Amino acid sequence: MDRWKDLLLRKLSCEKDLQTAYRLVLNFFNNQGFEYCAFAAYLGSPDKHTSKVNLNNYPYGWDRLYEQNGYASNDPLVAHCNQSPLPILWDETVFAQAPKLWRELNRQGLKYGWTQAVHDEQGAQYSLFSLARTHCPIDIEEHYGNLGYAIFASQRLHALASKKLVDAIEVQPRCHLSPREIEVLRWSAEGKTASEVGRILCLSERTVNFHVCSCMRKLNVSNKISAVAKAAQIHVI
Repeated sequence: MDRWKDLLLRKLSCEKDLQTAYRLVLNFFNNQGFEYCAFAAYLGSPDKHTSKVNLNNYPYGWDRLYEQNGYASNDPLVAHCNQSPLPILWDETVFAQAPKLWRELNRQGLKYGWTQAVHDEQGAQYSLFSLARTHCPIDIEEHYGNLGYAIFASQRLHALASKKLVDAIEVQPRCHLSPREIEVLRWSAEGKTASEVGRILCLSERTVNFHVCSCMRKLNVSNKISAVAKAAQIHVI
């Protein structure tokens, strides 16, 4: 192994700060010929997560574009990695059911790459690690030549991100919602209107709205959707 590789990997194995560890990984794979490196860790799956860590050097605006278009719900890379820790190389065939996403990746210069997942045995935490570049396809020899490094890097980042996610949950203030308020939020999370929730719980629509407003006040948010999201985030529902 080249001396610089050994030094960087040793630094990575000892690093305790996630941001610094990511920069070491980015530097390593930049030197291996990859322009882009992305790491994302989730509590839950990428399309239904409650908390996440997202680190990448993708083109400006990509993260917002990805979120706004809801690409996580039909991203074939996400679908593959939900089921398998094996890496998947990007190509047009893989994105056959998501041509819009494939065109957008190419337009942004994210044309040649691969993605792999790290799964916890408990299944609660989940990470995606991707390498990409604008030019030059990735052949099998190069892929396997870098695979061991990518597995090591992704597992190290996953370990640091998992600790960050757990710590974030533990420091979140507990919010004391009543059992009835929790019921109202749970049905609201299912997309029920105040009138429908009232019929289900045998309450008037006015009473349901009263409970929603109480939840908004306790959760320090300004609308029902935000109340549902916040309650899910802190695992009240």
